[in-house]
Amino acid sequence: MLHRFMQTVPDPSHLRLNEPLAQYTTLRVGGPADLFYRATEVEEFAQVVISAHQMNIPTFILGLGSNLLVSDRGIRGLVVYNCCRRIRVGELTYSESGASFQQLFLKTAQAGLSGLEFAVGIPGTVGGALVSNAGAFRENICDLVENIDIVVEGERKLVGKEWMQFSYRDSILRRPNPPRAAILAVTLRLRPGDRRQIFAKARELQRWRIERQPPNPSAGSFFKNVYDAELAQRLPNLPPALKEAGVVPAGYLIAEAGLKGLRIGGAMVSPKHANFLINAGGATATDLRRLADMVKQTVYEKFGVVLEEEVLTVGEWDAPDVSRASSAVL
Repeated sequence: MLHRFMQTVPDPSHLRLNEPLAQYTTLRVGGPADLFYRATEVEEFAQVVISAHQMNIPTFILGLGSNLLVSDRGIRGLVVYNCCRRIRVGELTYSESGASFQQLFLKTAQAGLSGLEFAVGIPGTVGGALVSNAGAFRENICDLVENIDIVVEGERKLVGKEWMQFSYRDSILRRPNPPRAAILAVTLRLRPGDRRQIFAKARELQRWRIERQPPNPSAGSFFKNVYDAELAQRLPNLPPALKEAGVVPAGYLIAEAGLKGLRIGGAMVSPKHANFLINAGGATATDLRRLADMVKQTVYEKFGVVLEEEVLTVGEWDAPDVSRASSAVL
């Protein structure tokens, strides 16, 4: 089956066998992909995914490799490396899904269009931002989506944002047994704004990130924040604004559990920001997976809260319940 698929690809020079994935992830870990195809045009991207779906070849979409923990054993089947990065700016802005989310912000801001200021400092692609409903400071990409060009179960479609079933840092493509899908491009509705104000807001948000986030290799925030008004009220050291909003940052719980600096092999809970699990040097995916599980267990024992992961764990793992492959990620 894989041999037959190899004969159908649009550009054989873009296809590789047993490609190591660590170099494509921000955590710098991960084993090989059986098949690895670099797609640079949307039509090429769509054709490869449709062929793989029709042949029932497991398919994983890789962007800039953030928000992602790839197993040491790698990913079976096909990995499509999404390098489709064209952007057309306007109040209705079109972006191919492999474009950098931050680059999309810069292009729209330069055109005096507001709405994506929160994207500053968020790594990854536009497609990955859609899969995880990326956002910050109570803003989310789902609020801007007009329509999405997507391949679903071997068929190319134009869908509205309701198809994605967006929720906090989530979409249908992150959930168990997601449809086989690949986001090709998106149209976003932005609003006119003053360029100076747009960049001023973005600089403020970027400064906030730089002050709080570690420089080490990471996948970004590892766990989702907890929305629980009752829990927020009974945490004595939680800032009043968060108590009022009923929001408990995952990093707060991890720090209060005394886990900053906890290390397993080369994986560490960042001493700078407890919701960042970092590759402190020579970490394996297994180190990071074990560290994440220990953090979750300790927070549950102390606070009775089960932390939900924002980072996607993908690939082939020893424990069957660990592997949660999504069809399209950052």
